[in-house]
Amino acid sequence: MSLSVKQQAVWWSVSAVVFFACLWVLRDTLLPFIVGCALAYLLDPLADRLERAGLSRILATTVIALIALLMIIIAGLLLIPLLANQLVEFVEFIPKLAENIQTFINETVRPLLNKYVPGWEKYVPIVVSAIGTIGSATSGQAGQVIDQVASSAMGAINVLMIVIIVPVVMIYMLADWDKVIEKIDHMLPRDHAETIRELFREVNGVLAGFVRGQVTVCAILAAIYAISLSLVGLQFGFVIGCIAGLISFIPFVGSIGGGVLAVGVAIFQFWSEPAWIGVVGVIFFAGQILEGNFITPRLVGSSVRLHPVWLLFALSAFGSLFGFVGLLIAVPTAATIGVFLRFGVRQYLDSRLYKGGQ
Repeated sequence: MSLSVKQQAVWWSVSAVVFFACLWVLRDTLLPFIVGCALAYLLDPLADRLERAGLSRILATTVIALIALLMIIIAGLLLIPLLANQLVEFVEFIPKLAENIQTFINETVRPLLNKYVPGWEKYVPIVVSAIGTIGSATSGQAGQVIDQVASSAMGAINVLMIVIIVPVVMIYMLADWDKVIEKIDHMLPRDHAETIRELFREVNGVLAGFVRGQVTVCAILAAIYAISLSLVGLQFGFVIGCIAGLISFIPFVGSIGGGVLAVGVAIFQFWSEPAWIGVVGVIFFAGQILEGNFITPRLVGSSVRLHPVWLLFALSAFGSLFGFVGLLIAVPTAATIGVFLRFGVRQYLDSRLYKGGQ
C-alpha cells in the first residue's frame, strides 16, 4: 500500500526537520567527520581511475593516502612555517597599520580637506578615535586569543582529534565509498527510486563541477597571489595572497577583500614608490581576469547553475546557524536544494495547476 502525496510530504518534512535538528545539536562534534567525508567525495574519482588502471580499491586508497601524506609533509616543511610566521606578524602589525592610518589622516588628508572642504573638521575626531580604538582592541584581543589557544587543553585536544579523525574517516570512506552508495540505493523507496537516483545524479554533477573545480580554482589563485605579492616584496604578501585565494569561492569577497588589504598595506610600505602600489593592484586585477575568463570556465564550467546570490545566501544562513560546520555544508546543501527546486518547477510546469483545464 503506497503512501498518499500528503503522507509522503509529511514524512519527508519531518525527516528534514530531524536531520537539521541533529546537525545543529551535533555541529561541533560532526566537524572532523564532515571534513573526512568531503575529502573522500573529492578523491573518489581519482580512486575510480586507479581502479580502472588495474588497482584494487584498497590499494588505490593506500596510494592516495600516501600521496596526501607526502604533500602534507612537504607543506609542513616548506609552506606552513612561512604562513604561520607571516600570520603572527600580520596580527601584530594591525595596530601599527591603524596608527599609520591616523598619521596619514592627520598629516595628509586633513590639510587637503581644510583647503577644499570647509566645515568637515567636526567629523575627524570621531573617525580618528574609532580607528585608534580598533587598533588598540585588535592588539589586546589578538594577544588574548593567541594565549588562550596556546594554553587551552581543550583546544589542543580538539585540534588533535581533528588531525587524527579526519584522515581515518577519509580513508575508510574512500575505501568503502561504492559500498556505502550501494547500500543507500537499496534503502530508497521503490516507487520513487529511479526519480531519486536521477535527482542525485544531477546533484553529483553540480557538486563535481562546482566543488571539485572551485577547490582547484582557489588553490591556483592562492598560488598566483601569494607568489606574485612575495616577488613584489609586499610585507605579508604570502599570507595575504593565500587568504585571498582560499576565500575566492565566495563571490567577489576574495578578490575585493584581498585586493583592498594588499593595496592598503602597499600604500604604507611603498608610499614613496607609488608604482609598486599600482603593481599590487594590477596583480589582483589580472587575477580576476584570469579567473573569470580562463580558470573558472575551464575548471568549473558554465553548467553548474549555482547563482552567486544563492551561494552567498546559503553561506550566510548556514554559517550563522551551524558555525564552521554550516560553511562546509552550505555549498552541497545549496546545490541539492537548487536541483530539487528545479525539479519542482518542472513538475509544476507539467501539471494541471499550471496548464489549467486544457
